[in-house]
Amino acid sequence: MSTTKIAVITGGSRGLGRDMALKIAEKEIDIVFTYHSNLEAASEVVKTIENIGRKAKAFQLDTSNIKEFDSFYQKLTTYLINDYGTEHFDFLINNAGTGIYKPFTETTEDDFDDMLNIHLKGVYFLSQKAIPYLNEGGRIINISSGLARFSLPNSSAYASAKGGVEVFTRYLAKELASKKITANVVAPGAVGTDFGGGENRTNEKKVNTISNLTALGRVGEPEDLGGVVAFLCTEEARWINGQRIEVSGGIFL
Repeated sequence: MSTTKIAVITGGSRGLGRDMALKIAEKEIDIVFTYHSNLEAASEVVKTIENIGRKAKAFQLDTSNIKEFDSFYQKLTTYLINDYGTEHFDFLINNAGTGIYKPFTETTEDDFDDMLNIHLKGVYFLSQKAIPYLNEGGRIINISSGLARFSLPNSSAYASAKGGVEVFTRYLAKELASKKITANVVAPGAVGTDFGGGENRTNEKKVNTISNLTALGRVGEPEDLGGVVAFLCTEEARWINGQRIEVSGGIFL
């Protein structure tokens, strides 16, 4: 049976998830990640991780659709048994997500459901279904947002779901303690990716505003986040549990 550590990351083909996958692989951990639709990007990440010297596998998954989860875990465990001789893994990073920027008064029920399904309901039940396969001493890392701490207009549905994830993570830390599984939240500030239409990269007015509100004077980059998530997958982070770690360059201090 393999003693190799294995991380499962949702939304690992682009943006923050891609950098997390690469940084975790650099810690000598093998990677399984999901992608929503961009197979080309996912294949590029697999090749990059293999060039680092680690194994990688990508599976398509819509993390807002709970009905797909049983099939996903069946494919995942089949792969793990065939390649590692075990159906277990060590780290679950719930990263997949998307955003909308709409005023509260214009947010529809469908908009709200989309945010809730992918950022809270999906995370809740993907984590629940992972428990039989997570090794004792494993880790769950949920990705939240600075918007769960501070409020900026037009993000009420997204931020509300992320606030729910933060509460959920504390319950995970408490209820999974008997399995020695820790659970923590990493909360990025504004990051210049294509998330939410790329607002934090292309909207010059917003970028300038965020930069002026941030102690370190700029918008974040994916490379600012991945290493923090990777650290939480190391033995040095074993005593961190039930915590919210904001990685925002010091916005709204």
